[in-house]
Parts: sequence; C-alpha cells; structure tokens
Amino acid sequence: MSLIKNLPFEWLVGIRYTRAGKRSGRNSFISFISLISMAGIALGVAALIVVLSVMNGFQKEVRDRMLSVLAHIEVFDASGSMKDWQAVAKQTFQNPEVLGAAPYVSGQAMMTRDDNLRGVLVRGVLPEEEPKVSDVAKQVKQGSFDSLKPGEFNIVIGGELARGMRVGLGDKVTVIVPQGQVTPAGVLPRLKQFTVTGIFEAGHYEFDSSLAFIDLQDAETLFRMDAPTGVRLRIRDMLQAPEVTQQLARTLSGDLYLRDWSQQNSNWFAAVKTEKRMMFIILALIIAVAAFNLVSTLVMTVTDKQADIAILRTLGASPASIMKIFVIQGALVGLVGTAIGVGLGVLVALNIDVLVPAIERAFHVQFLPKSIYVISELPSELIWSDVTTIGGLAVVLAFLATLYPSWAAARVKPAEALRYE
Repeated sequence: MSLIKNLPFEWLVGIRYTRAGKRSGRNSFISFISLISMAGIALGVAALIVVLSVMNGFQKEVRDRMLSVLAHIEVFDASGSMKDWQAVAKQTFQNPEVLGAAPYVSGQAMMTRDDNLRGVLVRGVLPEEEPKVSDVAKQVKQGSFDSLKPGEFNIVIGGELARGMRVGLGDKVTVIVPQGQVTPAGVLPRLKQFTVTGIFEAGHYEFDSSLAFIDLQDAETLFRMDAPTGVRLRIRDMLQAPEVTQQLARTLSGDLYLRDWSQQNSNWFAAVKTEKRMMFIILALIIAVAAFNLVSTLVMTVTDKQADIAILRTLGASPASIMKIFVIQGALVGLVGTAIGVGLGVLVALNIDVLVPAIERAFHVQFLPKSIYVISELPSELIWSDVTTIGGLAVVLAFLATLYPSWAAARVKPAEALRYE
C-alpha cells in the first residue's frame, strides 16, 4: 500500500478510475463496461493462443508422421546412381549433426492384382540399415520388415494400399516399371511378381496408400541399376535440415544433389504457414474489437469526469498529466485483460489433452472420430514466441485505443466544464 501511495498522482487517479466508486449509477456502469472490455481482451488472447497451439500441434503431428517415413536429407548422384555410396556416407558423418545414413533406390511403378491397378513409389532399402534413417520398420503392423531379403522379391506395402488392392500377407502382386524392354514384338513394359510379406501403417494417407518397400538388390534388378540412387540421412535436429544441407553441399565431393525434407513437401508447409497466418489475422480481430471497446469506455469516463478534470486543471495539472491519467486507466485494463488471457490460454493449451476428453465424456460427443480421422486426439504444441507476440499485440492495441479519449480529456476547458456544476 505504501508503494501505491508513493506513485505519481496520475497513476493514483488512473487506478482509481478503473473501479467504481461509492456512488451507484453511471460510475458503476462505466466500471462494468471496463470489466467487459477486460474480459473481451482476455477471451480473445486465450482463444488465439489455444487455436495457434492446436494448429502447431497438428503441424507437428503430421510432420512427425511424414518424417517417420521420409529421411531428413537425401543425397543423390547427378548420374542417377551412386556406385560408392559407402564413401559418401562416410563423408557425411564428418558433420557432427548427421546421426545415420542408409542407401536407397527409388522409382515410380504400377502395382496390379486381378482388376486392381495402383501407382506406387517403390523404394529399395537395406532392412538392417533403414532403421538408422526412418521408423518404418517399427510401423509394420503385419509381417516383418526383415523379410526383405535379396533375391526373394518380397515387398512391404502401406495399409491403405493393401486395402485398396485387397491383398494380405502371402498374396502375390505384380509390379510394372515404365522402363520397357525391346522385343521383336515391340517395346514391352518390364514387370515382376512380388510376395507381400509386410504391411505398415505410418498414419499418413499419402505414404500408406502409395509407398512400397523392397530389398535394395531386388530394386536394382527391377529398375536395371548398377548402384543405389543415393543415400538418405538422419540428423540430430530435423528443424536444422536446411542449414545442415547447405553445410554438406560445401563439404561433400562429387557431382551430388542434396534435398532436405522441407523441400520435398514445400507446397504442404507453405499452405499450412498461410493458413496459420490467416487464422492469426482473423482471431486478432477479436482482440482488436475488444481492445477498441476501451474507446467507448474511456469516452464515457471522460464525459462523466469533466468536473474532476476541470478541478485538476485549476489545481495546476497540465494537459499532459490529464492525458496520462486516462492512458493509464485504459492501459491497465488492457494489461490485466492480456495477463488473464495469457494465463488462461497457456493453461488450456498445456492441458488440452485432458480437457477435450473430459468435454467429450460430459457431452457424449467425439470431435475427431477414429473412423474418419487418423488422429483421434487433439494435439497441442505451445510455442512461447507465439504467446509473446499475441500478448504484445493485445497490449499495443489497448494502448492505441486510449490515445483519442485521452487526447479529448486533455482538451477539456475548466471554465466550460464547471459552468453547470
């Protein structure tokens, strides 16, 4: 209390104006409007924090599922085959960020069985090396990833692809590659029959419906290659993939091309980024509406307090001091509302995995049905830079809303204000 008493009089008056006095009526109504403005700012800030956290959670969930199949970085030779892939992999390990490396062969093909025909991406891998760069071996729900052995022409396919082709373990599928072979009858497509020995579920429709794994040597035979396409890498921090890619491009020798995971999915990430930006703008308008409610609140306060303003002016208060009083009043409402909103938003964002199931049980609803969505739980990732940006935006908007009413209060003429008092 002693600290408050030592504040300049502008602060004391501004703090006093934020709450109702002993008189009822208009004064109490103004304070009620201030409370509504504060609540509006708090709800807007909390809503924006929660929505952006959920969007960040969805983005992280999809990204992690993509990278459970994709490598962080791909290195491939300009000629289309990398004969000395072991030497290239050894060079990449000179970068301390690289944790694993594995060769691969990649090519487009058609898969057919009976009347079913699907386009697939066939990836040849070494089963013992692939776990170093992806998690697909852990995602095999039926069969075994280790069943991919050279010369046996086994294949591991995605769950959606298996359901679409109506195949299971032990069934035969025919893989047709576009590179044809010349015969006396003309150019015929090259095809090979494979046995399904594994079905994986990555949780990402694109990969589950169009990706197939075979042994590296079988892939080289199928696509008529004398060496792997390149090397796939896993690094310590996947978010640093673009920087590590640039570092490797400067240190690796040979005519090599490098591509990180963000380049492979640039359209998807650009769309998510645009969606997040637009959502931020839309929800920021809620904060703006609540913040500019302060304008009407302060205008009513200035009108109600004209006699007080006139008395302060006659006692020697400058127009700048009068303006500061109402800036302090509005800024306090904005600061308190922002603080409440940040606290509420952070609390909900950090506990959304508990709150959403509780709401679903209470109202007997399911927001993400497992039969429709792959993700059945609402994910959330709180990024503190987002919280800081949202809080700063709310405070700035609240401060801007105080400027005009405060300027109008500073222009009140004492003689005219006291004429009818």
